[in-house]
Amino acid sequence: MLVAIPVLVRLHRRAIVSNGAWLALFVFGVLHEIGAHYTYSQVPYRHWLQVLTGTSPEAWLGVGRNQYDRAIHFGYGLLVAPAALQLIEARATPRGWWRWLLPVAFITSHSVLYELLEWAAAIVFGGDLGIAYLGTQGDPWDAQHDMLHALTGAAISVTLVLAWRRRRSSRRRARSSGRRSPTGADRASPPGPRSRTRG
Repeated sequence: MLVAIPVLVRLHRRAIVSNGAWLALFVFGVLHEIGAHYTYSQVPYRHWLQVLTGTSPEAWLGVGRNQYDRAIHFGYGLLVAPAALQLIEARATPRGWWRWLLPVAFITSHSVLYELLEWAAAIVFGGDLGIAYLGTQGDPWDAQHDMLHALTGAAISVTLVLAWRRRRSSRRRARSSGRRSPTGADRASPPGPRSRTRG
């Protein structure tokens, strides 16, 4: 998060990212700090849900694993992708399918880099500390699952943003054409009967 602060300040000064994208980044930052405080595999979200809903999450999730880390990876794709989309559009102006594909690839590549750095840190720490840092919770495919969640979140986010933009654009065109269409007094009155000339 400390590394990202200078980048975020620069983007804010240049007004590249919209307020909605900033809000999404803020929500992700809060969720990320919660995971950093408890460590992702130890976040007591089950207790919070049980207090709020009165039932254990396993009753309707059907899983015994702490899923907070997966939720964060999904949230990374879902909440960071709008800012990535706007940044790429401001710098590269992609067209067609590239407008949809590049932000998803951007988020997915960052997820891959994170998993590689996490793996390297676990090797450096070694032993139980390295295993705890990875937080796999016994899942040998944890890294692949995390990357898949980030990709899925990014794909959903970019799809929603582009669909919202297309709907907003169609509404603007409809309003614009409605203003140009003749109504009431603007309609041309039909020509009257020709007056006969007497010879």
